[in-house]
Amino acid sequence: MEIESAKLLTAVLTPLVGSILVMNTGRKPNLRETWSFLAALFLFGTVLSMAPAIWRGDRLIFHIFKILPGISVTLRADAFSMVFAMVASSLWCVAVFYSMGYMRGLEEHAQTRFNACFALAIFGAVGVAFSDNLFTMYLFYEIVSVCTYPLVAHHQDEEGYFGARKYIVYLTGTAKGLVLPAMILIYVLTGTLDFADNIRTGIFPADVNSTMVVILYVLCLLGFAKNGVMPVHNWLPSAMVAPTPVSALLHAVAVVKVGVFSTTRVMLYVFGVDTMSALNLGTATAFFVSFTIIVASVIALSKDNLKARLAYSTVSQLSYIILGVALLTPDGIQGGLIHIVNHAFSKITLFFCAGAIYVACHKKDISEMCGLGRAMPFTFAAFAIASLSMIGAPPVAGFVTKWKLLVGAMEMNSHTLAIICVLLASTLLNVAYFAPVTFKAFFGKPPEGVKYDSIQEAPLSMVVPLMITAVISVIIGIYPDFMMTFVKAVTG
Repeated sequence: MEIESAKLLTAVLTPLVGSILVMNTGRKPNLRETWSFLAALFLFGTVLSMAPAIWRGDRLIFHIFKILPGISVTLRADAFSMVFAMVASSLWCVAVFYSMGYMRGLEEHAQTRFNACFALAIFGAVGVAFSDNLFTMYLFYEIVSVCTYPLVAHHQDEEGYFGARKYIVYLTGTAKGLVLPAMILIYVLTGTLDFADNIRTGIFPADVNSTMVVILYVLCLLGFAKNGVMPVHNWLPSAMVAPTPVSALLHAVAVVKVGVFSTTRVMLYVFGVDTMSALNLGTATAFFVSFTIIVASVIALSKDNLKARLAYSTVSQLSYIILGVALLTPDGIQGGLIHIVNHAFSKITLFFCAGAIYVACHKKDISEMCGLGRAMPFTFAAFAIASLSMIGAPPVAGFVTKWKLLVGAMEMNSHTLAIICVLLASTLLNVAYFAPVTFKAFFGKPPEGVKYDSIQEAPLSMVVPLMITAVISVIIGIYPDFMMTFVKAVTG
């Protein structure tokens, strides 16, 4: 049943209001951060309040205004929306505290601008999550790009401006150059930009030109460049010049998740499983993103800088989400969608740890961290837990992803062995680039003459959030049913 609900508008506007309050109280740091946290908490509560209706099988809708027949700015909450919205809203609560410890610990400048843009990025991400059609999603997708530009350029130095320019050119260029024309052509062919009611049918009529559908699909796959698929991934490592809380926002909470959410939303609710299967788009996409999974993992192995290694890990891990959906099997789709959740909590933990290490001892390179785990046991223990999730080891969250993807691959009618080999190879590569970090930290010997007597854990405002997200990664690995309820509702 479709229910008109103003909760959708409330959820979308909450981060926007929070941003305005942050800007108006910039000279009072404690009040500024209080507004951020209250906005995050209110957003999470609002999103959570929608869950009972979605569990019942209802769909929430809120019409804002209509532009043309089939084109409107409309909000919608369904099972798919809730997966991303709950991740973004819950992690914003944790990120507020972590950012406070990081930014104050390093006495960073422009903290008011930072907090305001952070909230605006969440505003865009929640708008994407609750979009009822391709047009609305495109608008909020662009809002995320624009509002995160100042965050990437935060340090306002040559490196920061270069990374931010590449970031904005890649993301807005691909969106305007690929997604916008695709969106216009889709409207011409179908007369609507509304998402389909289920994942099977899509919105294209039966007699549509198949070649045109394939072209539109490729434009959308590459146009949503926030998904990090090669060759449109290069903006992501370059954006690592930003402060670590921004990296966490980019990789776990908003930006890349907006990319993979938009990509998979279009795959399932614009093209649909039946159309993709008939045109063999699923198989082609699976092999295309498999290249990204393997190559990005190999590049991660070569990086000594911790944030750079995590960046290429993200490039690889994001493609698991698209791969799962591209399998076009129930378990495959479930495995891809649940990885939006599992990757978010685990990857934000890893970036939180990287930031805590930098604040505590100003070390960025893995080769400099030998023996550091004995001085910072909580930070590196959390890093180890999140690493296990990325690898896919039980009982951490990532295991659920890998299990579902393997089962989904076995449900395929063809190419099962090839996909299983990709998953196994990528798992071994995950071990190869994550395990040495933890091993060196706890069992490595510090460089000769170097002592860590003066080094201790980062401030509690940073350590507590990273421990919380690490523990949640374990909890959702052992008890995945809460989020899996929404994911299973997507596949019926």
